[in-house]
Amino acid sequence: MKEFDPGDNAASIASVTDRVRPVALGMPVTSVHFLGERAAFVGAEESVAMVSPDGEISPVAAAGGGILCAVSNGTRIVMGGDDGKLVALDAKGEVALLATDPKRRWIDNVALHPDGAVAWSVGKTAFVRGGKGEDKFFEVPSTVGGLAFAPKGLRLAIAHYNGVSLWFPNMAANADVLEWAGSHLGVVFSPDNKFLVTAMHEPALHGWRLADNRHMRMSGYPGRVRSMSWSAGGKFLATSGADSVIMWPFASKDGPMGKEPAMLAPLQARVSMVACHPKQDILAAGYSDGTILMVRMSDGAEILVRRRGTAQVSALAWNTKGTLLAFAVEDGDAGLLAL
Repeated sequence: MKEFDPGDNAASIASVTDRVRPVALGMPVTSVHFLGERAAFVGAEESVAMVSPDGEISPVAAAGGGILCAVSNGTRIVMGGDDGKLVALDAKGEVALLATDPKRRWIDNVALHPDGAVAWSVGKTAFVRGGKGEDKFFEVPSTVGGLAFAPKGLRLAIAHYNGVSLWFPNMAANADVLEWAGSHLGVVFSPDNKFLVTAMHEPALHGWRLADNRHMRMSGYPGRVRSMSWSAGGKFLATSGADSVIMWPFASKDGPMGKEPAMLAPLQARVSMVACHPKQDILAAGYSDGTILMVRMSDGAEILVRRRGTAQVSALAWNTKGTLLAFAVEDGDAGLLAL
């Protein structure tokens, strides 16, 4: 294993693992996000645990039932639940009700736009609330599998069976449909707005170059891809689903078409979570056996953050400065690392 030094005060692997601050949450966590310098661990049920860098835990009752989805822009977390409610949690720990489905149906996908717009889905219907507070909706042919706002303009990608609908909520025109057979369960735009990538129900990704809708097939995974993360600058898309981190190149106008992906940090365990550093070409990878590694993209050098345990890593995130890494494991273990 190649080693690298992630900070001036960390000269060895042992020094990094020893600097991890354990967080006793006592609950399973589905995702983690940073609101300022506090990590917000989103539980599978009603609670969110707000954790300061020194380890102080402040539980927040954020929902009236199971939390099915959560997304953050660094200032608030928007969550949908099986009680049909869409709520927002801010850095002060205050919860605001944004919307309630009249039939109390599950809200199972959410997305946030940089200008404050929010999108959510119920069954086959996607909703968008813009900055002026008006709600608009669009129905797709099958259950929504994922939502993502384009980085430029108010355009929403709605993943569903047999493709993705690209909807402009402020325009009367019909949505553009990018077709590809199969069930699409997650969707991301590239940071430069040139590519769109979906995670399939099968062990593969599919993508389109948005200038001409040309297809990009990214297959060969042994398992489904459940975690995707863009590198700083968007040159690579890091993904889970294999026993190493699969890194697809997106620096050229053709993206990964005709190119092989890089494979980093191989282990005798499957990658369950990936999180790229917001400023440097470094990523954190969590595995099915509980191991967490930091990896330098240029040469694959690794450093151990957490030794393997008995459960897989379920949540992983950096703060916006890239100075704090938060993680959680399915058995309720969690931690914070300050770099």
